[in-house]
Amino acid sequence: MQSAWQNPFQAISLKLSEGLSQAEADAWTIQLSDISDQYQGLMQDLLSRIAPSEAADSIYADMRESFEAGAQSLMQNPTLLLETQTRLLQDQWLLCQQAMRGMAGEQVSPLITPAKNDRRFKDSAWTHEPYYMAIMQQYLLFSQVVEELVESLGGLDETHKRNLMFYARQLVNAMAPTNFMTTNPEVMRKTLETRGQNLVDGLASLREDLANSAEGINVRMTDRGAFGVGHNIAVTPGAVVYENELIQLIQYTPTTEKTFKTPLLMVPPWINKYYILDLRDDNSMVKWLVGQGHTVFLISWRNPGPEQRDITWADYMQMGPISAMDAIEQACGEKSVNLLSYCVGGTLTASTVAYLTSTRRGRKVKSVTYMATLQDFRDPGDIGVFLNERVVEGIEQTLQLKGYLDGRSMAYTFNLLRENDLFWSFYISNYLKGETPAAFDLLYWNTDGTNLAAGTHAWYLRHMYLENRLVEPNGIELDGVKIDLRKISTPSYFVSTKEDHIAKWNSTYYGALLPKGPATFVLGGSGHIAGIVNPPSKNKYGYWTNDALPENHEAWLESASEHEGSWWPHWQAWMTDNGYADSEKMVPVRQPGDGALSIIEPAPGRYVKMTIPEVLGEIPTTP
Repeated sequence: MQSAWQNPFQAISLKLSEGLSQAEADAWTIQLSDISDQYQGLMQDLLSRIAPSEAADSIYADMRESFEAGAQSLMQNPTLLLETQTRLLQDQWLLCQQAMRGMAGEQVSPLITPAKNDRRFKDSAWTHEPYYMAIMQQYLLFSQVVEELVESLGGLDETHKRNLMFYARQLVNAMAPTNFMTTNPEVMRKTLETRGQNLVDGLASLREDLANSAEGINVRMTDRGAFGVGHNIAVTPGAVVYENELIQLIQYTPTTEKTFKTPLLMVPPWINKYYILDLRDDNSMVKWLVGQGHTVFLISWRNPGPEQRDITWADYMQMGPISAMDAIEQACGEKSVNLLSYCVGGTLTASTVAYLTSTRRGRKVKSVTYMATLQDFRDPGDIGVFLNERVVEGIEQTLQLKGYLDGRSMAYTFNLLRENDLFWSFYISNYLKGETPAAFDLLYWNTDGTNLAAGTHAWYLRHMYLENRLVEPNGIELDGVKIDLRKISTPSYFVSTKEDHIAKWNSTYYGALLPKGPATFVLGGSGHIAGIVNPPSKNKYGYWTNDALPENHEAWLESASEHEGSWWPHWQAWMTDNGYADSEKMVPVRQPGDGALSIIEPAPGRYVKMTIPEVLGEIPTTP
């Protein structure tokens, strides 16, 4: 951090002082003083936060161990070490030759160019100005050498190699010339134009974001003042008809003349809030489902604090889907539901259906849908770097001390999985350029996080990610009942996405092989959010289907058929063709409050509006 902010002030000051009048030089001196004050304040803020948590300590220790293991492997392979050193020297020599040819007036082509999806070097200076062109090439060549070196290291198992690759990528991307003032042409131009006002504004933003962070820096991604839950996002009409300590149950207002007899219960994740499924009218899955004739109920999870520290996975099951199903029976008189679940909400839903099966209540669920859901955690992707034994032990210690995992820490971790897009790009625009983020509802949702209850989260990380016990027969016990996903006869629909880095489809696929009942697997395009929240009106991404379920995910894709557009209509056809939503037995629509449950408050309810600072008492609760 210090190298990114300190010495450049002197260089910029010298550059600005050239050719300036005395009055202009005095104005710049005053501006430098403001920058210095902000910088000193920043250093004090950082010093006050210098002691990391047990979880962060364990990650740092794992990082050191990974680099040490890589270094030992390299030292044991002198040939690879010599080749790497030679490669670096050759690259420097070629760059030097290129620079001399350029100085002689010769038109030279770059030795290396950024990848097509690398947006860091889009400014024309990187290809038209020799200084910046040389810096970019040197960085890209070094990045290439590091990536190939880690890939070539022997004596490391796949887990250690994955961790080392991840940490090395983080380090290399942090060193990118775009992240520093004097080596970023856009920042230098803006600094010269504004005489450093961008740095004053940027440092002030950085200090503000640090104050609103738990660990690391939660960079501001959007204009948070532009959105309000229940005002211009999460606005599908409905009402809260049931609540307990953990959930509010929303029943949505029908928009069709009749509705399917069997209600639909949506079980979203409690990592982030449910309204990614109801963001705005043109991409709201909730609104679309209501428009297809479903009586839609949705669980809105509470944002937990220290008081909920002892809530367990079994409590989430009992107070979540099972309590919601009981409430729906009171509201509609129906003893069974169709379940539609997402991400960790899907993992809980699989546990719940298995529990109901083992307690002979499996008929309460007519069908179950899992969207981007891990049941088999064989390959958790890059998030697995943060979930080895040492790191989980550190997280468990933090959870034990606080009673919760701060959702802002979780958000920072997830952002590092796509660091250039979700961290460094905002770091540059917010702190170096001094710009205010644009209004973007998806990023508003992304930064409106939730805490994770200690009792649930520690159990989840250990039993699912570390030990992968959900796929074991009787490997999980909930409220004294051992569950087995293989005993589930409920018809199931699995949809995953091809570019998902959170719930990788090469793991989610194997969940579809577990139940004994009929299972359908569909693969959508794009990633964890866009591939799931993909309304038909956009006609984007496409999806793949295959009536067979071979033992290998690659074999499934090899013989799958590709289709244009959204997978939503395919799911609706699956529901109606199989009678889970029976078009022949439509009933009069149910309005919230018509049944035995009274309306508590209008949707979206209180729970979804509670922010982390409000839950933790850092700011007063919004009325």
